[in-house]
Amino acid sequence: MRLNRNDSVSTYKGPLVTIIMDGVGIGSRDERDGVFTADTPVLDQLLQEPLSIRLKAHGTAVGLPTDGDMGNSEVGHNTLGAGRVYSQGAKLVNEALASGEAFKNTVWQQLVQRSLEGGVLHFIGLVSDGNVHSHIDQLYALLDQCVRDGVKRVRVHSLLDGRDVEQKSALNYIVPLEARLAEISAGEFDYRIASGGGRMTTTMDRYNADWDVVKRGWDAHVLGEGRPFSSAKEAVETFYAEDSAMTDQYMESFVIVDESGAVGTIEDGDSVVFFNFRGDRAIEISRAFEEKDFAEFDRKRVPDVLYVGMMQYDGDAQIPTTYLVQPPAIEGTLGQYLCASGVTSYAISETQKFGHVTYFWNGNRSGYIDESLEKYEEIESDKVAFDLKPWMKAGEITDKVIEAIENGQYKFIRLNYANGDMVGHTGAAQAVRVAVAVVDICLGRVLRAVEKAGGVAVVTADHGNADCLWKEKNGVKTPMVAHTLNPVPCVIKDYSGANEFELTGVEDAGLANVAATLCVLLGFDPPADYEPSLIALR
Repeated sequence: MRLNRNDSVSTYKGPLVTIIMDGVGIGSRDERDGVFTADTPVLDQLLQEPLSIRLKAHGTAVGLPTDGDMGNSEVGHNTLGAGRVYSQGAKLVNEALASGEAFKNTVWQQLVQRSLEGGVLHFIGLVSDGNVHSHIDQLYALLDQCVRDGVKRVRVHSLLDGRDVEQKSALNYIVPLEARLAEISAGEFDYRIASGGGRMTTTMDRYNADWDVVKRGWDAHVLGEGRPFSSAKEAVETFYAEDSAMTDQYMESFVIVDESGAVGTIEDGDSVVFFNFRGDRAIEISRAFEEKDFAEFDRKRVPDVLYVGMMQYDGDAQIPTTYLVQPPAIEGTLGQYLCASGVTSYAISETQKFGHVTYFWNGNRSGYIDESLEKYEEIESDKVAFDLKPWMKAGEITDKVIEAIENGQYKFIRLNYANGDMVGHTGAAQAVRVAVAVVDICLGRVLRAVEKAGGVAVVTADHGNADCLWKEKNGVKTPMVAHTLNPVPCVIKDYSGANEFELTGVEDAGLANVAATLCVLLGFDPPADYEPSLIALR
């Protein structure tokens, strides 16, 4: 696995330092842009450098299904460290279900075992083929496996779409689903729809916009409280009949009942799978099921269940703690190649992003690759809301990095400043600007140390966030707390004077091109299967 040395690249004394400004994208460059409106003299100057390029950090460039899918820190660091694009999100789920890998792990076995012990297995999620948050074919795959594994009782809590598909298309999904469940139930099984509602009224809130949406879902799915119907088909047809303008996403929550009452409340000993693969509208309901000290609404009753997400929806907060489809197994990471080639390295961030510069960078692999060559250092994050301390631990990280540069022990250094992303998620505009300005100050300090050591710096980001502070509709501004679809900067600043590089003109450059670029800067030929380098010798 050793990399081949490129003798055309002259060696240099200092280290190669890769600085990841988490959540710092290139936005609209107006008042909405928290990066543009922050005081960033260092970054402004860097963006004028000849070896400066914009990289795609979302959608298909990081393995997500479509270019309408925002990037995130997990897939971003996977891609940065892998040098290639691996399937993520819906694509990853499809592959895991089709190959059976999703059913071979201990999580699925636990779900089956609990059902064999008398518990009901509940599936909650968006019932459509929109393929933005979910796909009904994935639900069918889960149901089919339940039958194969002898799971006797299943309840589906069907959230209606009308947003990523036609506005009034719910019956196209509900009718075949109810028919399939009835077909399964003709034997020894009992599979039924238990509750539902439109995605904008029930369960699928995001960014803490309206917790009443989640409460309505909790009341319907868990407690069996909501407008009663004998079937989901009847519910949809009734809502259409009562209001000709009604569309699926705004239908009120409903509960399926028989002569004994609600057919599918969630009880102690049951299991719950939230089968959406996209995270933003899955996080809040996951919190409601998992958090002991939950204050967003009165849950009334919290059943003792095994709660499982289709995927982990928030890697930073580890929501949920248990999930069905694991991140992709990535071999041949940059870290593996550098260790095999004897390159010493140092990785550092604070708690919020420490896993990203280690575990995710290394292809979802825990621990050191070669402890004799590597050092990983974590600075403990503040336990306060990040908008109250937007500087976070950037200063402490910078101190450690400068120390590592000056002691000359490491040839490759990587660090992550979490500020732009973590403060960006708060939506507090002034705090975001402060966060970005702090990163800029720290960036300047690191660059001066790299220059003094005769090294090379690569400055980039994993995705956007701070670059959009708010959205505006009908003159009303609402905080933008999500990641953006904007490109991110990538600047190579060579202080060594040992080589002359130029951009190669890679089309549609993305995060996957960074690893090969780092190989070139370290004097190695990149692995043949890596995406091409952004630079070459002049």
